[in-house]
This record gives sequence, structure tokens and C-alpha cells, in this order.
Amino acid sequence: MPATGIFPARAARPATRPGRRNALPGSAARPRPRSRRFAGWLNRNRRLAVALLLCAAAGIAVHQLTPAPARTVGVLAAARDLPAGANLNGSDVNTVSVPPAMMPDGTFADSSRVDGKQLAAPLRKGQLLTDAQLVGPGLLTGAPPGSAAVPLRMADPSSIQLVSPGQLVNVVLTSGNGYEQASASKVLAKSVPVLWTSGQEGRSGQWLAAGDSDGLLVVAATPAQAGALAGASTQGKLFFVLVGSGAAR
Repeated sequence: MPATGIFPARAARPATRPGRRNALPGSAARPRPRSRRFAGWLNRNRRLAVALLLCAAAGIAVHQLTPAPARTVGVLAAARDLPAGANLNGSDVNTVSVPPAMMPDGTFADSSRVDGKQLAAPLRKGQLLTDAQLVGPGLLTGAPPGSAAVPLRMADPSSIQLVSPGQLVNVVLTSGNGYEQASASKVLAKSVPVLWTSGQEGRSGQWLAAGDSDGLLVVAATPAQAGALAGASTQGKLFFVLVGSGAAR
């Protein structure tokens, strides 16, 4: 007689969601690829993506059209209007930035190099300072080769107030005393430019001690003129005559 009994029940299969494959035993669900996630974000934020692209394009265009900053160098300039004869100090100058192509020769970058120097000509506020504007060797900048700076003491010190650097003068020697000896005049130099005078703002010259520069005039002379002017004050009285800029030397 065949054995009878209860057949063992089959193990129930795990329920699965429709449309999804059964995961392999011991494996985890695979994440979505990044490209698919980015595509999904881009699909949801189209307007934001377009705005970001437009901003990036505008930034690139501005960067390309903006010129590179020009190279500059620092030089000294007048901090305010300065009169001729002024003795410079740190408060009279400041540093300004200028393109190298606009910087003249003889400029200064360090204010310590001009402390105590005396101006031979007035400066406007913002005007660059050069050695040609200071009492000293720079006064002969641009003069013909062989030119010399010749100091002359005028017979009438007060006449110095009538002349300023850059003006042309004839230097006249007058001999005799006007009484026993007849007075004769001789032009020693014609149309020589004035470099410096002791009458500038009533300040004494930097070349001489205070009180020794009264009536002193410094002119730029050719070698021949310098020979005639040297020691001329010992031969008589010296005067100057103002001449026009078109007068021949």
C-alpha cells in the first residue's frame, strides 16, 4: 500500500514589482549614470542653464575687449604751484604714475634726491620735476656743446628783479666813473639766456652763502662769450639789457 502523507509545501517566491527584473543574490541596485542625471537636471532647469551660458559668454567678451593695463613708472611732480627760487622739501613734491613714453629725461623717483635743491624756474602743480629746473649742472641741459654757466654780478642789484630764467639779455660793460673818466660802454655778449638770478623770491643762491649772491646773474654763454665775460666785473660795471627772443646771438 503506497505511503500516504502530506507533501512538503513549496517555498514561496519573493514578490517582485511589475516591470523590474529580479536582483541577483548578493548584488545592490545600480545607480543612475551621471550623464543621465545631468540630462534630467538640464531638462528641468533649461532657463537657468541658458542664463548661465549667456553670463559666461558676456564675461568672456568683456575680458577680450578690455585692454591690458598700461605700464607706468613713478616720478616726482610738484605737489602745488612752486615759485622760482624755492628750496624743495618732501612736502613740495609727490609721486605720480606716468607711461614711460611720456617721461622726460632727468626726472627723479626719490624725494631725498631733491631735498634742499633750489628751483631755477617756477613749477605748476602736477608738473614733472627734472634736473633742468634745478640750480646746478642741469641748467645747461639742451645748451649747445661747449656752453658754460657764467655768474655775473650786476652793478645795480635791484635790476635783478626785472629778469627771470629763460629771458635773453645783452651783457654790457661800462668803464669809467662818470666824473673824471669818461664812460664807455661795450657789449660783451649778445642774447645770452638767463639760467638763474639771485632775485628769485628773495632767496639766496645755493651756490653761494647767504648775502653773497646779491645782484648775481647766471647766464649760458658760448666759449667765446665766456672768455669775454670772465672777470669782466673787475674791469668796470656790468649791466644787462633785455632783448627779444628773435634776436641773433
